[in-house]
Amino acid sequence: MQTPRYIFADDFSAFETYFKSVPGIRRSFKKGDSLWAAGQPFSPVYYILSGLALTCIHHEEGHRKILSFHGKGTVFPVYHGNRFKIERSIATQALEDVEALEFSPPQFRRMMEESFPLTETVIDWYASYVNLLLYETAHQEYNSAFIKLCNLLYLLAEREETEAGPVIYLSQEELADILAANRVNLSRNLSRLRQEGVIATSRKQIRILRPDLLAAHCSSETL
Repeated sequence: MQTPRYIFADDFSAFETYFKSVPGIRRSFKKGDSLWAAGQPFSPVYYILSGLALTCIHHEEGHRKILSFHGKGTVFPVYHGNRFKIERSIATQALEDVEALEFSPPQFRRMMEESFPLTETVIDWYASYVNLLLYETAHQEYNSAFIKLCNLLYLLAEREETEAGPVIYLSQEELADILAANRVNLSRNLSRLRQEGVIATSRKQIRILRPDLLAAHCSSETL
């Protein structure tokens, strides 16, 4: 059974040779550049060759909610034929230098028409994204702030394994923007995990020292 994921990568890597054979546009984005900014519709479709991007939604009162991260081997935004007003509140920014192939929506639609496996992968991607949104709205919403944090760290750590153990390269501000949490409460809950020996923190870095103890704090829907 799949668990929710915030980091999307390698979903479309099986099609990289195919994507490179199509006359797309090669794009380079520096760290901090916008792949597109709030106020713009979802127009280009990007296949990410390298790097990592962050997607967030901006509230009209100035709040920001981080939705997901998109890395090597994934497509974002994934093609659909609709135009939703809320898309103009969504922005995607390069967290590190990003190399990508750009396709127009009509072009990507033709590619889907030519390749049923690509269409299947698009459907599966949307199912995974809807699963994340359902998890956020129907499950995380009702957890305590501490359990929300543990769930998030657990799911992020699954994708950030290193030889020294899982490491999450996010600032406290970014964690707060994912959880839509108060920074003071977040700091208090991170301090609790440090005191329990579950994590060690440094600037924009959280190392998971005891994944087993972290899992013990998570909700069953997360594991």
